[in-house]
Amino acid sequence: MRLTGFALWFLAAVAAAQTAGEVLRPWSPGTLDIHHINTGKGDSALLVFPDGTSMLVDAGNTLRPGPRVTPQRPGNTRTPGEWIARYVRHMLEPTGIVRLDYALLTHFHEDHMGELSQAARRSAGGYQLTGITEVGDAIPIATMLDRGWPDYAFPGPVTGPMMTNYREFLKWQVQHRKMRVERFEAGRNNQIGAVREPGRYRDFEVRNIAVNGEIWTGVGSATRAHFPPIDSVPKDNLPAENMCSAGLRVSYGKFDYFTGGDMPGLPAEGSPPWHDVETPVAKAVGPVDVHTLNHHGFHDCCNAFFLGALRPRVHIMSVYAPSHPGMRVLRRLQSTRIYPGPRDVFATNLMQETKVVIGDALNRLKSTQGHVLVRVAPGGASYRVVILDDSAETYRVTAIHGPYESR
Repeated sequence: MRLTGFALWFLAAVAAAQTAGEVLRPWSPGTLDIHHINTGKGDSALLVFPDGTSMLVDAGNTLRPGPRVTPQRPGNTRTPGEWIARYVRHMLEPTGIVRLDYALLTHFHEDHMGELSQAARRSAGGYQLTGITEVGDAIPIATMLDRGWPDYAFPGPVTGPMMTNYREFLKWQVQHRKMRVERFEAGRNNQIGAVREPGRYRDFEVRNIAVNGEIWTGVGSATRAHFPPIDSVPKDNLPAENMCSAGLRVSYGKFDYFTGGDMPGLPAEGSPPWHDVETPVAKAVGPVDVHTLNHHGFHDCCNAFFLGALRPRVHIMSVYAPSHPGMRVLRRLQSTRIYPGPRDVFATNLMQETKVVIGDALNRLKSTQGHVLVRVAPGGASYRVVILDDSAETYRVTAIHGPYESR
């Protein structure tokens, strides 16, 4: 069913009437929702496009012990993969189809795809359920995207029990659920798109910016190789997994959003300059309204050039460890020397240890706990940031920020 302009305006007005304390009002046609889901164990984001097409970006489950990570949210009665799947199911019900049209793994680390444990259950297909395999077992995924399909050989063979389990998941899903699997390709703006009402929202686009060191030039779909030929690189300098992260830009009217996995921007001392992936990526992305911090705000991300090029009005930190964010990273986010104007910073799960280190800078964060939803109004002219209670499955709004005017 296609809605008239008045109907879209009415739905936007209803959404704008949302207040703190209420249960989150459901997605409505014409709205772009970007949910940053907090389980305390890694990254996961659900995007619902204006036509109802859905995409999950990552589904992490790190098993790091004790005080090195935040407690699991909303609790330990279920695994992170189960919590993510339940959150996704709830948010997709208003679209009429509880299915993930796309799922993307930005890279192959446990806090983005799910770590194996001896306690992990096995599926009907024989693979263990953790992170993305658990979500995909519970909710059908139409198209799975990652950086390595089909050979998983860049910059060298990607191996280990976690990858073996993931590939068994893919094989079973392809055979029994007709899942499509594709390698994420930098430069394209037609690999991910509206599939439920194609052509309905012509000012909506998902542009693949970078993966495996291939970075969009900003012209057509052309890319350039940021990494030198792999056979010319000494073993100690080979691209690390984070450097190969997939990054994309979502645009809707005037609104732009960027997410880039764990790509670094401040290489370790003595590393070659091309270990900085953020700088060339920033040249391709340009200004955005909202971005998620690369690498959870760890000390090697968000260099000054990157922030100055993107100039986000809103920063979102998906954090789960005491090193998230680094103090100098937070200072750069808030520095008007890097770029002028106001900016708001939101964190999903700031640890008490981090709060002590941050000190007075904590007062400049808009939120430090909860799911963070960016809700973009029909047409993309404005958006709000909605914080949801992550202590239970109430989907209760704890705070609303905005509206912000898209640039």
